[in-house]
Amino acid sequence: QVHLVESGGGLVQPGGSLRLSCAASGTVFAIKTMGWYRQAPGKRRELVAQITSGASTNYADSVQGRFTISRDNGNNTVYLQMNNLKPEDTAVYSCNIRGETPVPFAYWGQGTQVTVSS
Repeated sequence: QVHLVESGGGLVQPGGSLRLSCAASGTVFAIKTMGWYRQAPGKRRELVAQITSGASTNYADSVQGRFTISRDNGNNTVYLQMNNLKPEDTAVYSCNIRGETPVPFAYWGQGTQVTVSS
């Protein structure tokens, strides 16, 4: 069984920074893509950022230039550095991992609350 454990959420003032972490525990092979999604109240879940095993990244337009995703393959961990946070970044952030070996798989974390408010 694979579990994703997230940490790093919290309350921060506009313009502040937070760093989210998500570590996968259990037996998992060849994680192809690791990503962060978020869902604000009354809104659909959206992709924030993702990174492939080859370190290719893509970001939502709304966070481009402010957020940075990275991964530690040796520890099956993905990070999201969030700078210059805005109130509209307030949401529950969840990590996701996907792969295809030995069979296609996808796992989600439980989510961590990020609140940007003065």
